This record gives sequence, structure tokens and C-alpha cells, in this order.
Amino acid sequence: MEVFIKVCQVIVCFSLLVLVHEFGHFLFAKIFHARVDKFYLFFNPWFSIFKFRIGETEYGMGWVPFGGYCKIAGMVDESMDTDQLKSEPQPWEYRSKPAWQRLLIIVGGVLMNIVLAIGIYIGITYAWGDSYIKTKDVTDGFAFSEVAQEVGFRNGDKILSVGGEYVDNYMQVPAMILLDEAREVTVERDGEPVQVVIDPKHIKAMLKDKEFIMLRSPFVVGRVATGSGAEAAGLAAGDSLVAVDGVPMRWFDQFRDTFMQHKGDTLQVAFVRGGERMTAAVPVSDAGQIGVGLGAVSVTDVYTVSTRRYSFWESIPVGTGRAFTSIGSYLKQLKLIASPDTEAYKSVGGIIAMGNIFPGYWDWASFWQITALISIMLAVLNILPIPMLDGGHMVFILYEMITGRAPSDKFMERAQVVGMIIVFGIIILANGNDILKLIFK
Repeated sequence: MEVFIKVCQVIVCFSLLVLVHEFGHFLFAKIFHARVDKFYLFFNPWFSIFKFRIGETEYGMGWVPFGGYCKIAGMVDESMDTDQLKSEPQPWEYRSKPAWQRLLIIVGGVLMNIVLAIGIYIGITYAWGDSYIKTKDVTDGFAFSEVAQEVGFRNGDKILSVGGEYVDNYMQVPAMILLDEAREVTVERDGEPVQVVIDPKHIKAMLKDKEFIMLRSPFVVGRVATGSGAEAAGLAAGDSLVAVDGVPMRWFDQFRDTFMQHKGDTLQVAFVRGGERMTAAVPVSDAGQIGVGLGAVSVTDVYTVSTRRYSFWESIPVGTGRAFTSIGSYLKQLKLIASPDTEAYKSVGGIIAMGNIFPGYWDWASFWQITALISIMLAVLNILPIPMLDGGHMVFILYEMITGRAPSDKFMERAQVVGMIIVFGIIILANGNDILKLIFK
């Protein structure tokens, strides 16, 4: 059922984004009286699920549930239909329009994706406000992965500043380190400020580590492995561990580190079951484990979640700001992907990765948040100067506007082929990464 819900969300999200993007091309084509032959949601090789004609335009829905298209007369696009170019240009054709009009027709899709994202962010801000955990409210510090500890962090460190700035929302810390290239983090450790200097050589490893900074979690037993020390000691799902050998502990990372330090020993573990405190002698394996899985704990039960509400008029500048912040962040991500040193290209995902972004349940706040983000991603990717994409067409039109000479039809055909090779190469890379992750998971 979770997979089905994710698939439904992906289809609804991309259908909306494709319709909005193609409508941008359609709108400017109509404004400048360029004929639109077809406007389709999804692709329709051989047949369509339905179609109808209004005036000069055929509207329809294809049966291949990816993408869509707006076919404008006199334009060399991904359909590679060049027969229309053999005749003399007609007044209603794209190729007959002034360069500035063709430029607006091309960028119309990107503009509409950005407008949609702004609208969604404004709606999210107004409907749900801001809900987040303040960095200063994580009073017992954070838990850090092995990679982060190699950098210099320690479990329990409280983050005071990143790059000399206080970060109100702790979830923005990784982005400031990876995208904004903040190379100095000030933490409080044992009551004293400590500078953690991030060596750029660690960035590649940190990019692969999705959770190098985490909220600490209490140790609540989720499951007990058969034949484990925990089973022998009588631990059960739902038990909350609170101490080891009389030393009070609260957080999972504290227990994990203690068990690792006592491989092969037997420890007196105190835990709470049904409100009653109990103690058991728990054998620790040679791997430093007792054989339990961590149970789910609601973040709101452990941390204070701050929420700020906005009026409708307040939400407009806040939502707009979020949209442009997302654009900037995504451009920085592309910069990392383009750098061979970071090997970030290995993390590029395809349709499976996109599907996994969505939760396995339907939540409107999450759905709209993800849809706005993907709308920004599509806008940025489409404006890249790659033939076949909107950005490639834009470059050729700008060249024409500057030089006064338009590229020949033959050149545009060849450019489209080159663009298709590049785009299909990216698609193969992204989906190939998905497959490799499934195989070596």
C-alpha cells in the first residue's frame, strides 16, 4: 500500500508540474498568435486515451504516464518533426515570430514552474506556518555519525554557530556546511566553546552521509533479536533503557558507545517497563551489541517544536522568499554535482529516488512541500543551456538577438540530436544510480 500511495503522489505531482510547464509555452504562444497544434498530458505514441479539438489545437491525454508536450507550429522540438520546415514560413508559425517573442514562448514554461512554486510556498506558509525545532532548544546536544566524528564533532555537542552565524533551525546546518561552504562550526562541549574546523577533504564523505547530524533519541526497545543477550536478559519491546551499571543515561548514542566499550562483558542495565523501574544483567556481544532494534519515538514527545503562524499578507513575502531560497540552494547542489572531486554525481537519482522523497502515506503538507521543490528543480534544469531543453533554445535565440543571424534549420536539427544524447545520458545515469542502490542496498 505504501508503494501504491507513493506512485499516486508521483503521478499527481508530475502531472500538475507538466501541465503548468507546458501551459507556460501554450500561454505565450497564444498571446503572440503562434499556432499550437497539440497540447497533451503524457505521451501518446500510436494512440491517445482521449482527445478533442478546440479551434486549431488538439487537446488530449496520452497513455505513457511521464511528461507531456505542447507542439507549436514551426518549431524544431523533441518530436523532431521537420517536415513543416520544408515549406515557406507562415505568419502563424513560431519561426516567423520576432526573436523576443520566441524567447518568451520558450521561457514561459520555466516562468510558470517558478510562479507555481511561489504560489505553493505562499499557501504552505499561510496554511501551516513554520514548524521546526530551534537549535538552542536541543539542550542535550546532537548525535553525530562516524563521518561527522572524523571531522571533529562529538556526541552531545551543542551547536552555537555555523560560519560565525547562529542558525535558528537546526535542519539548516547541513546545507550551510555543504552548500554555503561554512568551514567553521562553534559548539559547546563540556560547558566550553570549541571550534570544529571542517577540512574540505571530508565534504565528499559528508555528501554521502545523509544523517551526519541528528537529533538524539531515547533508547526505547523496538524489537529483540532471537538468541541475543537482550532476549536472554528478558528485555522486551517498549522497554526504555535509563542506566548502565548505575550510571544514568538517556540517549541511544550513550548506550551504544557504552556497549562498544564493553564488548564481551555483562552489564547491569536499568530500564522502565509500564512505569516500573527494573534491572537486568545483559550480555554484550563481541561486536558491542545487545541485540535490540531502536523503537520509534515521536520527536514532539522529546523536543519542543516551535510554530510561527502568518497572516495571508505576511505569507506572501515569506513564501516568495522560500521559493528563491530553494532556487539558490538547488543551483548550489548542481555546482556540487558538476564537481568531479565531490563525486556528488553518484548520488543523482531517477524516478525511484523521486518516488522515495514522498512519504508512504498521504499528507497534504508534505505533498505540497515536495511538489514546490520539484517544480523549482524542473525550472532550474530546464533553463540549463543544453540543446533540447528550454535553456538551449534560449541560448540560440539570444545568439540571434545579439548577432542578428539565426542558426540554420539544419544546425537546430543537429543540436536537438546532441541535446537528446546529453539528456538521455543524464536519465541513464540517474536511473542507473537508482538500480545500483537497489542491488547493493
